[in-house]
Amino acid sequence: MKLRNMLTLLLVACAIQALACTSAIVSGRLTANGRPLMWKNRDTNDMNNRVKRIDAHDGCYAFVGLFDARDRNDTAVWMGYNEKGFAIMNTASYNLKSDTVPEKNMDREGVLMKLALEKCATVADFEQLLNTQPKPLGVEANFGVIDAQGCGAYFETCNFSYTKYDLNDAPNGILMRTNFSMSGRTDKGMGYVRYESEKTLLAPHVARCDFTPAVFTEELSRSFYHSLLGHDFTHDTSMTWLVDQDFIPRRISTATTVIEGVVPGESPLLTTMWIGLGYPPCADVMPVWLWDGGVPIALQGQGVENHAPQCDVVNARKDSVFSITRGNGKHYLNLSKLYNAQGTGYCQVLTARNMKAYEAGYAELAKRRAQYSRLKAKPKKRRKK
Repeated sequence: MKLRNMLTLLLVACAIQALACTSAIVSGRLTANGRPLMWKNRDTNDMNNRVKRIDAHDGCYAFVGLFDARDRNDTAVWMGYNEKGFAIMNTASYNLKSDTVPEKNMDREGVLMKLALEKCATVADFEQLLNTQPKPLGVEANFGVIDAQGCGAYFETCNFSYTKYDLNDAPNGILMRTNFSMSGRTDKGMGYVRYESEKTLLAPHVARCDFTPAVFTEELSRSFYHSLLGHDFTHDTSMTWLVDQDFIPRRISTATTVIEGVVPGESPLLTTMWIGLGYPPCADVMPVWLWDGGVPIALQGQGVENHAPQCDVVNARKDSVFSITRGNGKHYLNLSKLYNAQGTGYCQVLTARNMKAYEAGYAELAKRRAQYSRLKAKPKKRRKK
């Protein structure tokens, strides 16, 4: 009863939900197949997201990215990777900015990430981009990046400066960020409870060096562990209703996305974006690739509202989880819709389905990898003189 009362009291903090995200970059030495991973559980008030491939043009690289449905001109990317194997994401930071740049000139993170995907092939290229772009940048964020050479880093970036945290310097091979920056003002910002939850949930995988994309999409983005309360509600069948506060998946979570890189020497086109579009606990995971037909039609914006059909499907499931619409009802989630003793909850059913999607995706990658290897090994014909 005491635990329930404590959780209910958290409603006070729910009055204002800031845009947020939970993320991680994992070195290939911690993964099951030696390839680096970059994960973002996206939180935003834009409930309708979509995926789109942007073709190469005017000296810009081709890339695939996560866009808001309302962004019909594709001006801002919120996670993606390009034909060179360079990938980027961000989490909002709330303890870096100490300048007088007005708010109307801020929130340009997505614009900067689109530019990076168009122009950058490596982590070093992105650092050079930050150095050469006109200031102020109009950002306050933790930018996570990886490349096809196995490099990775977070750049804690504000309008006039940044601090780099290199993955090679991480003693345990992993970097994590929520909504505060390590180089920012102490105890300011947001996402401290989620950060501690993330650390706790990932610790066993760090110890075993067995990371896969499913660790993030099927575990963290569907987990209701709460580090401050010291309790995991995920499979607590004694609970029906929970207050949606400080869990990794939130009411405003709109996608769980893992970009799986390549090992040095592999074709960057084998980079894969595994994405669960919509509220992550209710999401189906699909692979996204840069080759022709690599973006499933269900993830692409369509129709008058430019919605991705898959996002609409998942949002309908989410509505049954957050079914109370009167008063403060939106802050309560029906846990039994996600996990229950009968095994019929969305998370329980979808995780089994998603693991089959991973199996099929890796089978396709194996075929493509073999094709690229044959092309690389094929000797070139000598021209007759």
